[in-house]
Amino acid sequence: MGQKRRDEVITDEDSPEMTAADFKRARLMRDVMPEVVEAFKRARGRPRSSAPKERVSLRLDPKILAAYKATGPGWQRRIAETLARAAPRLRSKRRSSKAAA
Repeated sequence: MGQKRRDEVITDEDSPEMTAADFKRARLMRDVMPEVVEAFKRARGRPRSSAPKERVSLRLDPKILAAYKATGPGWQRRIAETLARAAPRLRSKRRSSKAAA
């Protein structure tokens, strides 16, 4: 069923309730500890990559796409790894075809 509501107030001697005077004396964290605020700003989100990936639209055969997706999460990374392994061979074929021309 439902959870019971706790109407009782739990006090903590280590953290007394703030008074109006406490709130008047309070200062903004950015004024008191700017270096901490900056560290929090820098730490948010994923770190920027030195070589960010590029979004492309790619048309693949449905059977190939289904085969990669069937391998589970990370299928896009695995496609990228397969293409990366093939890239050096494409460069060497390109050089040999230029030499023949």
